[in-house]
Amino acid sequence: MNILETLGQSSFIFYISVGVLGLLIGSFLNVVVYRLPIMLRRNWRKECYNFLEQKNTDTDSSDILSLSQPRSRCPSCQHAISAVENIPVISYLFLKGRCKSCHSPISPRYPIVELATAGLSVLIALHFGVTFQTIAALLFTWALISLTLIDFDTQLLPDSICLPLLWFALLISLFDTFTDTQSAIIGALAGYLVLWCVFWAFKIITGKEGMGYGDFKLLAAIGAFLGWQMLPLVIILSAFVGATIGVASILLSGRDKNTPMPFGPYLSIAAFIALIWGNEINSSYLQLAGL
Repeated sequence: MNILETLGQSSFIFYISVGVLGLLIGSFLNVVVYRLPIMLRRNWRKECYNFLEQKNTDTDSSDILSLSQPRSRCPSCQHAISAVENIPVISYLFLKGRCKSCHSPISPRYPIVELATAGLSVLIALHFGVTFQTIAALLFTWALISLTLIDFDTQLLPDSICLPLLWFALLISLFDTFTDTQSAIIGALAGYLVLWCVFWAFKIITGKEGMGYGDFKLLAAIGAFLGWQMLPLVIILSAFVGATIGVASILLSGRDKNTPMPFGPYLSIAAFIALIWGNEINSSYLQLAGL
């Protein structure tokens, strides 16, 4: 009896297990979101020094930073966070949102990300049940969460997440997990080329770059994962969500309309909606259109 069959015998245990796993993954994603951009900038700096054939004289603590080392520390007093202080959500509540050593406030974003990851994970489990689709959808969703937060913070969509997500999507298409291989390949090509064409059309007309190449790669991965049939829905939803939030931020917070706005979070939100409810939305649209 494999693990899926075991979990399938008890829905309660299955959903609890997925929720706890989501909390743990959410805690790890907080580390990824903070450290990965720093690691990327460190590598880019080294590559520039090597290209210019200059000696790297920087003494940056990020040189020893990885996703696993060193142990997380309080940014205010550098207190090393112990395992007991790093239990998702529970530690935050027990410490009352403050560092154990210096009592500086801890950002509520950490438990929010953990709870959001757990909640979305359970939603996927409820939707797909005890199947391989759940495993694939969880990996897809966790990647989208990390990309959303990184893009929101730094306006970067790292290749180290986007490209493995693309190859993973093409791999599981061999088993018709969410779509067939032909639809996945067309989805990857169409996803990349659609935004590539928009990018160049906008640049030719305005002389400005409207988005980054990471957006092309992310939509290619989404197209490969869900199939080309879902791309129109993803593009429409992401544009609607982006426009709504952009206008609201200008009107409510006085945000400068010329300030760049990351597009990756809206692609990710639209992709998750399409993953869970895409077939129902497309069917409803076709019925309303009389097709």
